[in-house]
Amino acid sequence: MDEKAAAQSKSILTMSADEARRFLLKPVSYCSIDFPDYIDFTQVLTETATLLDTASLSSMQDHTPRDESGVNYTLLANKDGRHAWRPFQIIHPALYVSLVQTLTAEDAWKAITDRFATFSSLPRIDCLSIPVESQTKRSDQAEQVTQWWQGIEQRSIELSIEYQYVLHADISDCYGSIYTHSIPWALHTRPVAKAKRKRGELLGNEIDGTIQDMREGQTNGIPQGSVVMDFIAEMVLGYADELLAERLDAAGVTEYYILRYRDDYRVFVNNPELGELILRTLTEVLIDLGLKLNGSKTSQAQPVVRASLKPDKWAWLLHKQRDFNLQKQLLGIHAHGTEFPNAGSLMIAMSAFHKRLMRAKKVRAPLPMIGVALDIAIHSPRVFPACAAVISRLLQELGSNQERRDVLQKVLTRIRTLPNVGTLEVWLQRISHPIQAQLGYEEQICEIVRSPGDSLWNNDWISSKPLLKALGQDIVDRKALGILSVVVQPDEIDLFSYE
Repeated sequence: MDEKAAAQSKSILTMSADEARRFLLKPVSYCSIDFPDYIDFTQVLTETATLLDTASLSSMQDHTPRDESGVNYTLLANKDGRHAWRPFQIIHPALYVSLVQTLTAEDAWKAITDRFATFSSLPRIDCLSIPVESQTKRSDQAEQVTQWWQGIEQRSIELSIEYQYVLHADISDCYGSIYTHSIPWALHTRPVAKAKRKRGELLGNEIDGTIQDMREGQTNGIPQGSVVMDFIAEMVLGYADELLAERLDAAGVTEYYILRYRDDYRVFVNNPELGELILRTLTEVLIDLGLKLNGSKTSQAQPVVRASLKPDKWAWLLHKQRDFNLQKQLLGIHAHGTEFPNAGSLMIAMSAFHKRLMRAKKVRAPLPMIGVALDIAIHSPRVFPACAAVISRLLQELGSNQERRDVLQKVLTRIRTLPNVGTLEVWLQRISHPIQAQLGYEEQICEIVRSPGDSLWNNDWISSKPLLKALGQDIVDRKALGILSVVVQPDEIDLFSYE
């Protein structure tokens, strides 16, 4: 990453223990799920952290949380409009805060950053997905995306000067497959972790145990949906990098370079057969950690420049829209989404269309366009926030509030034909609330928006009344909800809106 980019963000690994604690306790770090702005975890995190600053969590519980189900709140996200789905988890605030405090104790933080220094010293493997905090008006998430673009896409093109071929690979169901016992292996090496297995003996054991507390004692999988879990995943993946480098060095393999962004690998070589050898070696390393490569996303050697951009981005660059009317532009985006569902370029295209739509004084045929936008969302649920924003603007072209309510009900009915649509319901509630606040939703977080009172998390294991009170803080900014605009504004969905 160049100096200008570095000045715009700060890696968690360059932070002091206190800075890292503050960063990880930010609401946007606690929950990195793309929610409407009025969902706000600030109060519950602040009050929980204040209590846990003066007393241990173990002193506030009457039995272990791993004996309970539903300790974390799970939000199911449909991935393809059919049966593929991803479970995002909003970690129980008390367990999250306790874990952050464990990680950022002075001695622990030094041990963690020292271990990452070893991972980052590998001469031919470059990890580009360490969490960062924005130092500008951009969001932290926007800076993370910029890091991907500069670190992966642009660096890949630069490496075409040295290497002829690149092979792509990624890990299948990475977060859901991480073996929690591999966390102490990563931090302390496997022999040390095997020799000291008790929870209080090693920092890695404490992290492992806390994650098991969240998941009924399970040792397979870590929750997805927070920066702290992204960071813990990097511990295990950094360890895999180290093991891979050791095996390749032992085999005398030196003519390669690897860029890794979380579970996504790009292997640069001048000999395709060497690339295949490296992937086979990576497969062996990952198997020992309970992980495996995704066969459908592992590619053979390809020319570097062509393969540096994802196929959907190449296609969109060749399909740039100019003077089409609004409906034709939206249909063009639909065609692109049909070929490349859930693609990053589709998100960019829908965001740009929304901005153009917001500038339009009059929109013809809004109902067909609502149908197209909804179909894009159904087949590419990752794009739903932008599609919801588009639908919110098109609804204003209808003649009456009753007509808008009728259309919203039809949209909700259509969405419910899909399995695992929690994230879609949250965003549909965003556009329906100013028009019809009582439109029925099944997702629990939507019910809390409509009527506060219930908790997202299972608190039955907690005995402390002050902690229960802290956990009962409203997760909805009622003032923001009360002045919600009928039409979703660009800055609600656009990572780079301030620019």
